[in-house]
Amino acid sequence: MGATDHRTGGHDARHTRDVDEPPALRRDHWERTSPPSRAEVAADRIADRIARTQTGTRLGTKDELRTECGVSVGTFNEALRLLQTRGLVTVRPGPGGGLFAAQPPPPTGLDTWAQTLNEQDPHDALRVRNALDPLLVEDALWHASPADIAGLRHHLAALAEAVDADATAFACADRQLRTALSCLSPSALLRSLYASLLAALELVGRTMTPDEQRAAYERFAALVDALDTRDRPQALRLASAPGEPRENPA
Repeated sequence: MGATDHRTGGHDARHTRDVDEPPALRRDHWERTSPPSRAEVAADRIADRIARTQTGTRLGTKDELRTECGVSVGTFNEALRLLQTRGLVTVRPGPGGGLFAAQPPPPTGLDTWAQTLNEQDPHDALRVRNALDPLLVEDALWHASPADIAGLRHHLAALAEAVDADATAFACADRQLRTALSCLSPSALLRSLYASLLAALELVGRTMTPDEQRAAYERFAALVDALDTRDRPQALRLASAPGEPRENPA
């Protein structure tokens, strides 16, 4: 391969663009310049463990988990803050306390609606979720930091490993990646609605064929690349072209 870098479009426009662009839009504000921090790596490691356990499961004490992750007290406290921000863990004091996989939030009207929709026709939930994907991608284009992109790539790697696994494992990895993408939106309403739709669609995801799983992974890989380079037309095109199972044939 030549020296062309796809992240800069094959030419070094950084210095000329920085003169004219407002600081918030400068390329060096969103280009990936460093790998994820140790706190982010530790948080993702614990998040992956949570994804394989039932809600309410005791994960261990802070010291046990910190030792398992091999990080300092300060780094682990930052990782814990990230996990709490994502709503993935709860901390309980006293004997028998420690960190627990977060319990699901109390049922709300939105959750009840999503459950009812799932029982009646989950493909309706799929159609609505697909319509929300461009909104999440638009928010990610504006708000994703280099660390956020690194986090998406971490989940993308898990999705790649699940491509050749069973459909249930792929559906779990797909949901984790979509959840990470939705967390980049500043809209609490959009995040909540999308999370409810993901729950309603879990069974639909498990019906995907290996070819559909491969196509979904390749689309996500291209989408993360487009978010990384802030290629808005490409990102929105990919977000508007879902490849999961669609409505039942007539």
